[in-house]
Amino acid sequence: MFRLQDSLPAREGELLQSLRAWFAQQDAVCVAYSGGVDSTLVAAIAHEQKGDGAFAVTGVSPALAPHLLEEARSQAAWIGIRHRECTTRELADPAYSSNPIDRCFACKRELHRHLQPIAVAAGAAQVIDGVNLDDLGDHRPGIEAARLAGVRSPLAESGIDKAAIRRLSQALGFPWWDKPAQPCLSSRFPYGESISAERLKRVGQAEAWLLSHGFSRVRVRCQGLSARIEIPRDRLLDLMQLNEREPLVSTMLGLGFTSVSLDLEGLVSGKLNREI
Repeated sequence: MFRLQDSLPAREGELLQSLRAWFAQQDAVCVAYSGGVDSTLVAAIAHEQKGDGAFAVTGVSPALAPHLLEEARSQAAWIGIRHRECTTRELADPAYSSNPIDRCFACKRELHRHLQPIAVAAGAAQVIDGVNLDDLGDHRPGIEAARLAGVRSPLAESGIDKAAIRRLSQALGFPWWDKPAQPCLSSRFPYGESISAERLKRVGQAEAWLLSHGFSRVRVRCQGLSARIEIPRDRLLDLMQLNEREPLVSTMLGLGFTSVSLDLEGLVSGKLNREI
């Protein structure tokens, strides 16, 4: 069992006990595991409570940034859970690649199309995900796709929101407790603009360059061939200074963008959802 490294307020302690009790009532579980702080907490407690009766599966496609896959692998190894990967092909589905406002429904439908037979082969394991209480009030079409596939969400069912997830992860000593949210690369494109493997790769490479230069929270929004960089407002000056020292613009142009701009509002997660 993971030991608490820090004390928890009574409420968070109760939430942790509730989550552990949730898993104690299950048989085998298959975690839909992205490597984000949410699904990693689920995977950790699943492994703690079920041992070999729990395993994690990561769907791999061009929409998953390569560094996030590496982080998912290393975190799974750290917590000790069995981890495997499956290739998903959501880009072959026009309901995804045309980028409608319910794109995430097609994404999760494709993911769970792969996870269900994996779970069945593992002894009718219950597929679970990292959906938390806050997610239920957001624009998340993928939640409906998961529900239709019979997926359960132990965090949401236990009343655990994002803030509690971070506090629990920190108290349990997980090094990634403050890991920034990293939605898939497809979220960088305005709804209605088609998504392709080439466009995803371009955005991924642009963000990887910025990450390598010390910007841990970044989005490169892409409209047509234009790149608009979003970073926290308190780092805007840092980026401007970097641009004077390093070939930021020429790097972006070299990746295939035709123009580069900086969003003065700063990074706002889910900013493109303003359209809906």
